[in-house]
Amino acid sequence: MKYTLFFIFFLTAFLANGQSLYTKAYGNSNNKPVIFIHGGPGSSSRAFEVTTAQKLASQGLYVVLYDRRGEGLSIDKNAPYTFQQTFNDLNAIYKQFNLKKATLVGFSFGGIVATLYAEKYPENIRSLVLVSALLSQPETYKNILERSKVIYLAQNDNTNLNNIAAIEKMNPNSFEYRASCFKHSSRNGFFSTKNQNALAKSLYAQLESDTVYKRLSAHKTDASVLGFWKNENYSGRSIMPVLKRLQYNNVNIYALYGKDDGLFSTAQIKNLQNLIGAGQLKYLENCAHYLYTDQQTEFISSLRQWIK
Repeated sequence: MKYTLFFIFFLTAFLANGQSLYTKAYGNSNNKPVIFIHGGPGSSSRAFEVTTAQKLASQGLYVVLYDRRGEGLSIDKNAPYTFQQTFNDLNAIYKQFNLKKATLVGFSFGGIVATLYAEKYPENIRSLVLVSALLSQPETYKNILERSKVIYLAQNDNTNLNNIAAIEKMNPNSFEYRASCFKHSSRNGFFSTKNQNALAKSLYAQLESDTVYKRLSAHKTDASVLGFWKNENYSGRSIMPVLKRLQYNNVNIYALYGKDDGLFSTAQIKNLQNLIGAGQLKYLENCAHYLYTDQQTEFISSLRQWIK
């Protein structure tokens, strides 16, 4: 029976526009629902699924996750990569799992998707939780370049300093500019913390041993990144004005960010805190971009506190 249930859950999917989306649910459907929206574009919910989903559900929440169309395990060669398509798929997920209202947990790029969905379909939202969500991509790119310059100056790395100077002359709305900025953020370790606690170390080890996660990581393409960039011009987008409208319309907004996350300046975090309220945002020590693994205990307790 145990293996039968696992098989059913693993194959949980539904047909939307002729293509299946990978979806999965954890916990009791009578509990308050949470929909996790993964980062990217071009990523997957697999890391959250392997490390965190069941633990969050064990705290009395009904956790639903999925991979966006054309990303991760939701293979669709004809995916349009538009925000409206992501909204249509989310609406189908609400219907599939019989959800009336849900809390959206938007991670990184998923924070943009969750915020824009909340503005268009406020009747479906119980609350919005931003986790390392991209607030203003122009500000993030600028922060990456400025932090990288500090590192290269300290290292007397003239080659990379010249490279940064060349990037700063690029069209900031171009795909090349975005790719170049994130290349330096990865090179300089902006996505990770140097002070992982014991739990985080074990979770990352667990991920590295997961064959599905390794396969997805090894076969990433730029299709979804290019698609959203061409169709939505999201590289120049800031969700701060949208969050301000949601706040005005009394949507509950919460946020979790890591102090070691090199994508965000302290000014960005302060601006968000001023908007949603100091009690609605947690800025965590020894924590970078992948907050639900870097500080999982605090992540789960915060969601439990805010949602329940």
